Amino acid sequence: MPALTPDALRTAVARLTPSRVPAFVEDLVEATTNAQQTQSLAPLRTFVHTWGVFVAIQRRPTLAARLRHLEEVVSAGTEDPTDAIAEIWKIHADAEAEAGLRATGSGSTTRAWSTSRQGCP
Repeated sequence: MPALTPDALRTAVARLTPSRVPAFVEDLVEATTNAQQTQSLAPLRTFVHTWGVFVAIQRRPTLAARLRHLEEVVSAGTEDPTDAIAEIWKIHADAEAEAGLRATGSGSTTRAWSTSRQGCP
């Protein structure tokens, strides 16, 4: 897992999912602008959290594919999504823990899940 810095995360995104680099840069610019406007580090913390979780998941292609499948199950709306949602939450919680963003089993993964519902932030 790379360091949770914009440069290290950008390098990881470029290596793992090059097509997501423009979204990464756009999100970084937005987070930086918001941090300056609000005089708060919260937007940058959210940025690092979101992309840290994304990288933790994308580092494991089988897991990333499973997450995409589960998100498709939820989006399709053709079957009960309860089990898929629970597994999505677990994937994100485990990724947060792997990235050092929280201890396993604590907190909420709502932001991370909602921003990656289509496979990426």
